[in-house]
Amino acid sequence: MLDTGTSHVDDIGKLLASRQPGHSLPAPLYTSDAVWRADCEVIFGRHWIAVGVACDVPEAGDVIALDIGLASIIIVRDDDDELRAFHNVCSHRGARLVPPGRSVVGKLVCPYHQWTYDLDGALALAPHMGLDFDRALHHLKPVALRDVAGLLYVCLSDNPPADIEELAAIMEPRLGIYDLRNARVAFEQDVIEEGNWKLTMENNRECYHCAANHPQLSLSFHAADFGYDPEGLTETERAEANALLDAYASYEEYWHKEDMSFAAVEHTVGWVTNFRTQRLIIAGLGESQTPDTRAAVQIPLGQADKPWMGDVHLWGINSWNHVMSDHAVVATAVPIGPGRTLVRTKWLVHADAIEGEDYDLTNLTSVWTSTNNEDAHLVALAHQGAMSPGYRPGPYSQYTERALDEFASWYVARMQANGYSA
Repeated sequence: MLDTGTSHVDDIGKLLASRQPGHSLPAPLYTSDAVWRADCEVIFGRHWIAVGVACDVPEAGDVIALDIGLASIIIVRDDDDELRAFHNVCSHRGARLVPPGRSVVGKLVCPYHQWTYDLDGALALAPHMGLDFDRALHHLKPVALRDVAGLLYVCLSDNPPADIEELAAIMEPRLGIYDLRNARVAFEQDVIEEGNWKLTMENNRECYHCAANHPQLSLSFHAADFGYDPEGLTETERAEANALLDAYASYEEYWHKEDMSFAAVEHTVGWVTNFRTQRLIIAGLGESQTPDTRAAVQIPLGQADKPWMGDVHLWGINSWNHVMSDHAVVATAVPIGPGRTLVRTKWLVHADAIEGEDYDLTNLTSVWTSTNNEDAHLVALAHQGAMSPGYRPGPYSQYTERALDEFASWYVARMQANGYSA
Protein backbone atom coordinates (compact mmCIF):
# COMPACT_ATOMS: atom_id res chain seq x y z
CA MET A 1 0.00 0.00 0.00
CA LEU A 2 1.20 3.53 -0.72
CA ASP A 3 2.10 5.34 2.49
CA THR A 4 0.33 8.43 3.75
CA GLY A 5 3.27 10.62 2.83
CA THR A 6 3.03 9.98 -0.91
CA SER A 7 2.96 13.16 -2.94
CA HIS A 8 3.41 12.18 -6.57
CA VAL A 9 0.45 12.80 -8.86
CA ASP A 10 0.88 9.33 -10.37
CA ASP A 11 0.76 7.77 -6.90
CA ILE A 12 -2.56 9.45 -6.14
CA GLY A 13 -3.78 8.35 -9.56
CA LYS A 14 -2.86 4.75 -8.79
CA LEU A 15 -4.73 4.95 -5.49
CA LEU A 16 -7.83 6.26 -7.22
CA ALA A 17 -7.62 3.57 -9.91
CA SER A 18 -7.27 0.86 -7.25
CA ARG A 19 -10.61 1.63 -5.64
CA GLN A 20 -12.87 -1.42 -5.95
CA PRO A 21 -16.46 -0.59 -6.99
CA GLY A 22 -18.93 -1.07 -4.19
CA HIS A 23 -16.24 -0.61 -1.54
CA SER A 24 -14.87 2.22 0.57
CA LEU A 25 -11.72 4.03 -0.54
CA PRO A 26 -8.12 2.89 -0.02
CA ALA A 27 -6.85 4.21 3.32
CA PRO A 28 -4.45 6.90 2.02
CA LEU A 29 -7.32 8.60 0.20
CA TYR A 30 -8.66 9.36 3.68
CA THR A 31 -5.40 9.90 5.57
CA SER A 32 -2.70 11.30 3.25
CA ASP A 33 -1.68 14.94 3.52
CA ALA A 34 -0.92 14.95 -0.22
CA VAL A 35 -4.40 13.64 -1.03
CA TRP A 36 -5.94 16.28 1.25
CA ARG A 37 -4.08 18.99 -0.67
CA ALA A 38 -5.21 17.45 -3.94
CA ASP A 39 -8.81 17.45 -2.64
CA CYS A 40 -8.46 21.14 -1.76
CA GLU A 41 -7.13 21.83 -5.24
CA VAL A 42 -9.68 19.80 -7.22
CA ILE A 43 -12.88 19.24 -5.24
CA PHE A 44 -12.88 22.44 -3.19
CA GLY A 45 -11.04 24.53 -5.79
CA ARG A 46 -12.83 23.64 -9.02
CA HIS A 47 -16.38 22.70 -7.98
CA TRP A 48 -19.36 24.58 -6.55
CA ILE A 49 -19.04 24.41 -2.76
CA ALA A 50 -21.80 25.26 -0.28
CA VAL A 51 -20.66 28.01 2.07
CA GLY A 52 -23.70 29.45 3.85
CA VAL A 53 -26.97 31.27 3.37
CA ALA A 54 -27.98 34.65 1.96
CA CYS A 55 -29.30 35.74 5.35
CA ASP A 56 -25.76 35.45 6.76
CA VAL A 57 -25.29 38.91 5.24
CA PRO A 58 -28.74 40.53 5.29
CA GLU A 59 -27.76 44.22 5.15
CA ALA A 60 -25.36 46.35 3.12
CA GLY A 61 -21.94 46.22 4.77
CA ASP A 62 -22.48 42.78 6.31
CA VAL A 63 -19.47 40.55 5.72
CA ILE A 64 -18.69 36.93 6.45
CA ALA A 65 -15.20 35.46 6.02
CA LEU A 66 -14.52 31.75 5.87
CA ASP A 67 -11.83 29.29 4.88
CA ILE A 68 -12.27 26.70 2.13
CA GLY A 69 -9.39 24.27 2.35
CA LEU A 70 -6.27 26.37 1.83
CA ALA A 71 -8.21 29.42 0.60
CA SER A 72 -10.04 32.19 2.43
CA ILE A 73 -12.97 34.11 0.98
CA ILE A 74 -15.18 37.06 1.85
CA ILE A 75 -18.90 37.24 1.14
CA VAL A 76 -20.32 40.75 1.36
CA ARG A 77 -23.58 42.52 0.60
CA ASP A 78 -22.72 45.75 -1.20
CA ASP A 79 -24.44 49.14 -1.18
CA ASP A 80 -26.70 48.08 -4.07
CA ASP A 81 -27.91 45.06 -2.07
CA GLU A 82 -25.94 42.69 -4.31
CA LEU A 83 -24.12 39.68 -2.90
CA ARG A 84 -20.46 39.46 -3.87
CA ALA A 85 -17.58 37.15 -3.04
CA PHE A 86 -13.85 37.84 -3.13
CA HIS A 87 -10.64 36.16 -2.15
CA ASN A 88 -9.75 37.36 1.34
CA VAL A 89 -6.43 38.67 0.10
CA CYS A 90 -5.25 42.27 -0.16
CA SER A 91 -4.02 43.20 -3.64
CA HIS A 92 -0.99 44.93 -2.14
CA ARG A 93 1.11 42.22 -0.46
CA GLY A 94 -1.44 39.51 0.15
CA ALA A 95 -2.45 40.09 3.77
CA ARG A 96 -5.77 38.71 4.99
CA LEU A 97 -8.31 41.51 4.99
CA VAL A 98 -10.98 40.18 7.34
CA PRO A 99 -10.77 37.71 10.25
CA PRO A 100 -12.96 34.60 10.16
CA GLY A 101 -16.60 35.13 11.09
CA ARG A 102 -19.08 37.96 10.73
CA SER A 103 -18.43 41.69 10.72
CA VAL A 104 -20.06 44.92 9.58
CA VAL A 105 -18.02 47.42 7.57
CA GLY A 106 -18.39 50.59 5.55
CA LYS A 107 -15.40 49.63 3.45
CA LEU A 108 -12.92 46.76 3.48
CA VAL A 109 -9.66 48.02 4.99
CA CYS A 110 -6.47 45.98 5.02
CA PRO A 111 -5.08 46.01 8.57
CA TYR A 112 -1.50 45.91 7.28
CA HIS A 113 -1.09 49.06 5.15
CA GLN A 114 -4.66 50.39 5.13
CA TRP A 115 -5.38 49.79 1.47
CA THR A 116 -9.12 50.37 1.32
CA TYR A 117 -11.71 48.72 -0.92
CA ASP A 118 -15.31 49.56 -1.71
CA LEU A 119 -17.85 46.82 -1.12
CA ASP A 120 -17.86 46.05 -4.85
CA GLY A 121 -14.17 45.16 -4.60
CA ALA A 122 -12.79 48.32 -6.23
CA LEU A 123 -9.63 49.78 -4.68
CA ALA A 124 -10.62 53.15 -3.22
CA LEU A 125 -7.44 54.17 -1.39
CA ALA A 126 -3.79 53.09 -1.56
CA PRO A 127 -1.67 55.46 0.54
CA HIS A 128 1.81 56.47 -0.66
CA MET A 129 1.56 54.75 -4.06
CA GLY A 130 2.04 57.95 -6.13
CA LEU A 131 -0.12 59.98 -8.47
CA ASP A 132 0.43 57.69 -11.46
CA PHE A 133 -0.70 54.55 -9.61
CA ASP A 134 -3.70 52.96 -11.39
CA ARG A 135 -6.07 51.79 -8.65
CA ALA A 136 -8.35 50.13 -11.22
CA LEU A 137 -5.74 47.43 -11.81
CA HIS A 138 -5.67 46.36 -8.17
CA HIS A 139 -9.24 45.48 -7.24
CA LEU A 140 -10.02 42.47 -5.07
CA LYS A 141 -10.01 39.16 -6.94
CA PRO A 142 -13.63 38.03 -7.35
CA VAL A 143 -14.94 34.56 -6.57
CA ALA A 144 -17.86 33.03 -8.48
CA LEU A 145 -20.96 33.11 -6.25
CA ARG A 146 -24.46 31.70 -6.74
CA ASP A 147 -27.48 32.24 -4.53
CA VAL A 148 -29.73 29.22 -5.06
CA ALA A 149 -33.02 29.86 -3.25
CA GLY A 150 -31.09 31.45 -0.38
CA LEU A 151 -28.35 28.80 -0.20
CA LEU A 152 -24.93 30.19 -1.17
CA TYR A 153 -22.40 28.34 -3.32
CA VAL A 154 -18.97 29.53 -4.46
CA CYS A 155 -16.43 28.22 -6.94
CA LEU A 156 -12.79 29.27 -6.69
CA SER A 157 -12.08 28.35 -10.31
CA ASP A 158 -12.05 30.91 -13.10
CA ASN A 159 -14.13 28.39 -15.06
CA PRO A 160 -16.88 27.25 -12.68
CA PRO A 161 -18.97 24.25 -13.76
CA ALA A 162 -21.99 25.29 -15.81
CA ASP A 163 -24.29 22.65 -14.36
CA ILE A 164 -24.95 24.79 -11.29
CA GLU A 165 -27.88 25.85 -13.50
CA GLU A 166 -29.38 22.37 -13.06
CA LEU A 167 -29.27 22.77 -9.28
CA ALA A 168 -30.84 26.23 -9.50
CA ALA A 169 -33.57 25.11 -11.91
CA ILE A 170 -34.63 22.30 -9.58
CA MET A 171 -34.21 23.95 -6.18
CA GLU A 172 -35.52 27.49 -6.82
CA PRO A 173 -39.14 26.32 -7.32
CA ARG A 174 -38.78 23.56 -4.73
CA LEU A 175 -37.60 25.94 -2.00
CA GLY A 176 -39.22 29.18 -3.12
CA ILE A 177 -42.22 28.89 -0.77
CA TYR A 178 -39.87 28.85 2.24
CA ASP A 179 -38.25 32.21 1.33
CA LEU A 180 -34.89 31.31 2.84
CA ARG A 181 -33.33 34.49 1.45
CA ASN A 182 -35.35 36.49 3.96
CA ALA A 183 -35.07 34.09 6.90
CA ARG A 184 -32.83 34.62 9.92
CA VAL A 185 -30.03 32.53 11.41
CA ALA A 186 -31.34 31.68 14.89
CA PHE A 187 -28.35 29.60 15.93
CA GLU A 188 -25.05 28.35 14.55
CA GLN A 189 -22.96 25.42 15.76
CA ASP A 190 -19.37 24.59 14.76
CA VAL A 191 -18.13 21.05 15.36
CA ILE A 192 -14.61 19.91 14.53
CA GLU A 193 -14.77 16.28 13.48
CA GLU A 194 -11.49 14.40 13.90
CA GLY A 195 -11.77 12.70 10.54
CA ASN A 196 -11.33 13.23 6.82
CA TRP A 197 -14.00 15.25 5.05
CA LYS A 198 -14.94 12.28 2.86
CA LEU A 199 -15.70 10.23 5.98
CA THR A 200 -17.91 13.09 7.17
CA MET A 201 -19.83 13.02 3.90
CA GLU A 202 -20.06 9.22 3.84
CA ASN A 203 -21.48 9.25 7.35
CA ASN A 204 -24.11 11.75 6.26
CA ARG A 205 -25.06 9.78 3.16
CA GLU A 206 -26.51 6.82 5.09
CA CYS A 207 -28.79 6.07 7.99
CA TYR A 208 -27.57 2.50 8.48
CA HIS A 209 -26.10 3.79 11.74
CA CYS A 210 -29.05 5.94 12.85
CA ALA A 211 -31.12 3.59 15.00
CA ALA A 212 -28.14 2.63 17.15
CA ASN A 213 -26.55 6.09 17.37
CA HIS A 214 -29.17 8.84 16.91
CA PRO A 215 -32.07 8.28 19.34
CA GLN A 216 -33.48 11.80 18.94
CA LEU A 217 -33.13 12.04 15.17
CA SER A 218 -34.66 8.59 14.72
CA LEU A 219 -37.94 9.85 16.18
CA SER A 220 -38.47 12.09 13.14
CA PHE A 221 -36.82 9.87 10.49
CA HIS A 222 -38.35 6.85 8.81
CA ALA A 223 -35.48 4.38 8.63
CA ALA A 224 -37.05 2.73 5.58
CA ASP A 225 -36.53 5.98 3.63
CA PHE A 226 -32.82 5.21 3.59
CA GLY A 227 -33.01 1.63 2.35
CA TYR A 228 -33.42 -1.84 3.81
CA ASP A 229 -32.82 -5.48 2.95
CA PRO A 230 -36.30 -6.77 2.07
CA GLU A 231 -35.29 -10.34 2.92
CA GLY A 232 -34.02 -9.38 6.36
CA LEU A 233 -37.12 -7.66 7.75
CA THR A 234 -39.06 -8.95 10.71
CA GLU A 235 -42.82 -9.09 10.33
CA THR A 236 -43.11 -5.88 12.34
CA GLU A 237 -40.50 -4.13 10.20
CA ARG A 238 -42.19 -5.35 7.02
CA ALA A 239 -45.52 -3.98 8.20
CA GLU A 240 -43.88 -0.64 8.99
CA ALA A 241 -42.23 -0.50 5.56
CA ASN A 242 -45.51 -1.25 3.80
CA ALA A 243 -47.32 1.33 5.92
CA LEU A 244 -44.75 3.92 4.87
CA LEU A 245 -45.31 3.09 1.21
CA ASP A 246 -49.04 3.60 1.73
CA ALA A 247 -48.37 6.89 3.50
CA TYR A 248 -46.23 8.13 0.61
CA ALA A 249 -49.04 7.36 -1.82
CA SER A 250 -51.36 9.61 0.21
CA TYR A 251 -48.79 12.34 0.84
CA GLU A 252 -47.68 12.46 -2.78
CA GLU A 253 -51.27 12.86 -3.91
CA TYR A 254 -51.59 15.80 -1.50
CA TRP A 255 -48.20 17.29 -2.46
CA HIS A 256 -49.10 17.08 -6.14
CA LYS A 257 -52.44 18.81 -5.50
CA GLU A 258 -50.68 21.57 -3.54
CA ASP A 259 -48.02 21.96 -6.27
CA MET A 260 -45.17 20.91 -3.96
CA SER A 261 -42.36 19.13 -5.80
CA PHE A 262 -41.50 15.86 -4.13
CA ALA A 263 -39.85 13.41 -6.53
CA ALA A 264 -36.26 12.31 -5.92
CA VAL A 265 -33.71 13.99 -8.21
CA GLU A 266 -30.27 12.36 -8.23
CA HIS A 267 -27.41 14.18 -9.98
CA THR A 268 -24.53 12.11 -8.63
CA VAL A 269 -22.30 9.85 -10.73
CA GLY A 270 -21.72 11.43 -14.13
CA TRP A 271 -22.47 14.98 -12.99
CA VAL A 272 -19.92 17.62 -12.06
CA THR A 273 -22.11 19.35 -9.49
CA ASN A 274 -23.22 16.47 -7.28
CA PHE A 275 -26.57 16.76 -5.50
CA ARG A 276 -29.64 14.82 -4.49
CA THR A 277 -33.02 16.14 -3.34
CA GLN A 278 -36.36 14.67 -2.30
CA ARG A 279 -39.35 15.58 -0.14
CA LEU A 280 -39.57 13.11 2.76
CA ILE A 281 -42.31 12.37 5.26
CA ILE A 282 -41.42 13.35 8.82
CA ALA A 283 -42.12 10.56 11.32
CA GLY A 284 -44.06 10.89 14.55
CA LEU A 285 -46.46 13.82 14.45
CA GLY A 286 -44.96 14.76 11.12
CA GLU A 287 -44.28 18.46 11.60
CA SER A 288 -40.58 18.99 12.27
CA GLN A 289 -37.27 17.49 13.40
CA THR A 290 -37.74 18.27 17.08
CA PRO A 291 -37.82 16.07 20.18
CA ASP A 292 -41.62 15.70 19.95
CA THR A 293 -41.79 16.05 16.12
CA ARG A 294 -44.05 19.11 16.47
CA ALA A 295 -43.20 22.43 14.86
CA ALA A 296 -40.69 24.35 16.96
CA VAL A 297 -41.50 27.80 15.57
CA GLN A 298 -44.96 29.36 15.65
CA ILE A 299 -44.31 31.50 12.55
CA PRO A 300 -43.77 29.32 9.46
CA LEU A 301 -40.98 30.02 6.98
CA GLY A 302 -42.08 32.20 4.07
CA GLN A 303 -45.47 31.02 2.87
CA ALA A 304 -44.97 27.48 4.19
CA ASP A 305 -48.21 27.45 6.16
CA LYS A 306 -49.66 24.25 4.73
CA PRO A 307 -49.85 21.09 6.84
CA TRP A 308 -47.78 17.97 6.17
CA MET A 309 -45.14 19.66 4.05
CA GLY A 310 -42.53 17.16 5.17
CA ASP A 311 -38.77 17.61 4.90
CA VAL A 312 -37.18 18.87 1.68
CA HIS A 313 -33.76 17.37 1.93
CA LEU A 314 -30.84 18.41 -0.28
CA TRP A 315 -27.44 16.75 -0.30
CA GLY A 316 -24.49 18.39 -2.04
CA ILE A 317 -20.77 17.88 -2.48
CA ASN A 318 -20.05 19.20 1.01
CA SER A 319 -23.48 19.93 2.46
CA TRP A 320 -26.80 18.64 3.68
CA ASN A 321 -30.01 20.59 4.22
CA HIS A 322 -33.37 19.84 5.77
CA VAL A 323 -36.07 22.43 5.05
CA MET A 324 -39.34 22.12 6.96
CA SER A 325 -42.35 24.37 7.32
CA ASP A 326 -41.16 25.96 10.57
CA HIS A 327 -37.37 25.99 10.21
CA ALA A 328 -34.43 24.85 8.10
CA VAL A 329 -31.22 23.10 9.08
CA VAL A 330 -28.31 23.99 6.78
CA ALA A 331 -24.98 22.19 7.24
CA THR A 332 -21.66 22.49 5.43
CA ALA A 333 -18.45 20.50 5.80
CA VAL A 334 -15.03 21.96 4.97
CA PRO A 335 -11.67 20.19 5.32
CA ILE A 336 -9.15 21.84 7.62
CA GLY A 337 -6.62 19.02 7.47
CA PRO A 338 -6.31 15.39 6.35
CA GLY A 339 -7.97 14.25 9.56
CA ARG A 340 -9.99 17.29 10.60
CA THR A 341 -13.25 18.66 9.21
CA LEU A 342 -15.27 21.70 10.22
CA VAL A 343 -19.01 20.98 10.25
CA ARG A 344 -20.97 24.23 10.49
CA THR A 345 -24.72 24.00 11.06
CA LYS A 346 -27.20 26.87 10.91
CA TRP A 347 -30.82 26.87 12.06
CA LEU A 348 -32.98 29.26 10.02
CA VAL A 349 -36.30 30.67 11.17
CA HIS A 350 -38.69 33.33 9.89
CA ALA A 351 -37.10 36.78 10.18
CA ASP A 352 -39.88 37.94 12.51
CA ALA A 353 -39.69 34.95 14.86
CA ILE A 354 -38.58 35.97 18.34
CA GLU A 355 -36.66 33.61 20.59
CA GLY A 356 -38.55 32.94 23.82
CA GLU A 357 -41.86 34.01 22.30
CA ASP A 358 -42.19 32.20 18.99
CA TYR A 359 -39.74 29.39 19.70
CA ASP A 360 -37.60 27.83 22.41
CA LEU A 361 -33.97 27.62 21.24
CA THR A 362 -33.23 24.30 22.94
CA ASN A 363 -36.31 22.70 21.46
CA LEU A 364 -35.41 24.09 18.03
CA THR A 365 -31.81 22.89 18.00
CA SER A 366 -31.46 19.87 20.29
CA VAL A 367 -32.09 17.14 17.70
CA TRP A 368 -29.35 18.24 15.33
CA THR A 369 -26.88 19.49 17.96
CA SER A 370 -27.05 16.03 19.51
CA THR A 371 -26.87 14.35 16.10
CA ASN A 372 -23.82 16.39 15.08
CA ASN A 373 -21.96 15.48 18.25
CA GLU A 374 -22.88 11.82 17.82
CA ASP A 375 -21.70 11.90 14.21
CA ALA A 376 -18.41 13.53 15.20
CA HIS A 377 -17.72 10.55 17.46
CA LEU A 378 -18.48 8.09 14.65
CA VAL A 379 -16.36 9.92 12.08
CA ALA A 380 -13.42 9.94 14.50
CA LEU A 381 -13.76 6.18 14.95
CA ALA A 382 -13.79 5.70 11.18
CA HIS A 383 -10.70 7.86 10.70
CA GLN A 384 -8.85 6.04 13.47
CA GLY A 385 -9.64 2.79 11.66
CA ALA A 386 -8.39 4.15 8.34
CA MET A 387 -5.09 5.03 10.04
CA SER A 388 -4.65 1.45 11.25
CA PRO A 389 -2.50 -1.12 9.38
CA GLY A 390 -5.46 -3.47 9.78
CA TYR A 391 -7.72 -1.32 7.58
CA ARG A 392 -8.95 -2.68 4.29
CA PRO A 393 -11.72 -1.19 2.14
CA GLY A 394 -15.03 -2.71 3.15
CA PRO A 395 -18.17 -3.42 1.11
CA TYR A 396 -21.04 -0.96 1.09
CA SER A 397 -24.52 -2.35 1.67
CA GLN A 398 -26.41 -2.40 -1.62
CA TYR A 399 -29.56 -1.62 0.33
CA THR A 400 -28.54 1.11 2.80
CA GLU A 401 -25.25 2.53 1.45
CA ARG A 402 -25.86 2.97 -2.26
CA ALA A 403 -25.39 6.72 -1.89
CA LEU A 404 -21.92 6.13 -0.39
CA ASP A 405 -20.89 4.01 -3.35
CA GLU A 406 -22.13 6.76 -5.67
CA PHE A 407 -20.27 9.43 -3.71
CA ALA A 408 -17.00 7.48 -3.76
CA SER A 409 -17.44 6.78 -7.49
CA TRP A 410 -18.16 10.46 -8.13
CA TYR A 411 -15.09 11.51 -6.12
CA VAL A 412 -12.77 9.15 -7.99
CA ALA A 413 -14.13 10.25 -11.36
CA ARG A 414 -13.79 13.97 -10.56
CA MET A 415 -10.22 13.58 -9.33
CA GLN A 416 -9.29 11.57 -12.44
CA ALA A 417 -10.96 14.13 -14.71
CA ASN A 418 -8.81 16.82 -13.15
CA GLY A 419 -5.38 15.32 -13.69
CA TYR A 420 -5.08 12.58 -11.07
CA SER A 421 -5.09 9.50 -13.26
CA ALA A 422 -2.74 6.52 -13.17
